[in-house]
Amino acid sequence: MQDEVLNHLLRGVEEILVKHEFVKKLAEGRPLKIKAGFDPTAPDLHLGHTVLINKLKQFQDYGHEILFLIGDFTGMIGDPTGKNVTRKPLNQEEVLENAKSYQEQIFKILDPDKTKIVFNSTWMNAMSPTELIQLAAKHTVARMLERDDFSKRYKGGQAIAIHEFLYPLIQGYDSVVMKADVELGGTDQKFNLLVGRQLQETYGQSPQVVITMPILEGLDGVQKMSKSLNNYIGIADAPDDMFGKIMSISDELMWRYFELLSFEKMEVINSYKEKCALGLENPRNIKYELAKEIVSRFHGGEFAGEHAMQNFIAQFQRGAMPDEISEISLKTDVQSYCIANLLKDAGLTSSTSEAVRMIKQGAVKIDGEKISDPKLAINSGTNHIYQVGKRKFARVILC
Repeated sequence: MQDEVLNHLLRGVEEILVKHEFVKKLAEGRPLKIKAGFDPTAPDLHLGHTVLINKLKQFQDYGHEILFLIGDFTGMIGDPTGKNVTRKPLNQEEVLENAKSYQEQIFKILDPDKTKIVFNSTWMNAMSPTELIQLAAKHTVARMLERDDFSKRYKGGQAIAIHEFLYPLIQGYDSVVMKADVELGGTDQKFNLLVGRQLQETYGQSPQVVITMPILEGLDGVQKMSKSLNNYIGIADAPDDMFGKIMSISDELMWRYFELLSFEKMEVINSYKEKCALGLENPRNIKYELAKEIVSRFHGGEFAGEHAMQNFIAQFQRGAMPDEISEISLKTDVQSYCIANLLKDAGLTSSTSEAVRMIKQGAVKIDGEKISDPKLAINSGTNHIYQVGKRKFARVILC
């Protein structure tokens, strides 16, 4: 039974430091304190965040204590991880607004009655300047410069502000205050998590086990899922949008999403994979199962996923348009409007160059008719429905 629990908890894990310590802690038979920290740097969580939250849910199901740390104090410092320039800190008002949103969203996965939400401002705001200096004395600049991003910036002559050194130090100190047994984080957080182990030992505590989870790629299958890169699936996305985005990922990326996001047993997922490899099942149908599961998780049950699938089939396989289409009015002082400029100004593409590319790829329609001329002029006073790709629609009125 213990091996089964261990295997389940380590599913999808990138690295565990140190495994024998983790096995020993589990064998103690007590609820472990499982910590995961999130800086509220944006108002919405996306599926990339849920890789960690899903793992917290697994620990919670086995009776362990979940400590969901909202870094309202560290959020005002700005996490320098992976940044080649000093990150702009958020102000307190932004942090608190985002933190409120996080609390609402995490309970789509975690049990609110078994989750303890904590804010690191609770102890950091109470820390005196003398105590902060004493904390800073427990780590060295040489150790900080071992961190890859700091090292590269230092060698490249790029500025590193003193407050950035405080970030991993405070994240580590959070583990001391919370007496964490285990801390979860993305692979990019490994250095910060290890600072927690080191500080706990310095303060005479048993060092936390560090578990790192993979970074989930976004819809492009290449870069980390990120709102700023517009390759994300938000957990607050509408059901149909969420379903459509999941269906847009590649067949290859689907298996990674299954492993990191699905609650389905690996035996079942491996069976899906084998059937697709043998040509016994269409990957599209398997992707339906993934999309239905995730939509249902965030939108109130199995019916939500099924309904989103039927809408997707109706819209994209039978050529139907969505029931609700946003209406946009564009003012123009000229007789005609270039289609590329129109698509950009209507928010259907991010730039005119993207608009031209999408038109050449045959991915743009006007009133359901595909167009091929990127220089097409649209007369003022017209009212048409424009479609870019499979999911972007808008009724644009030129006036």
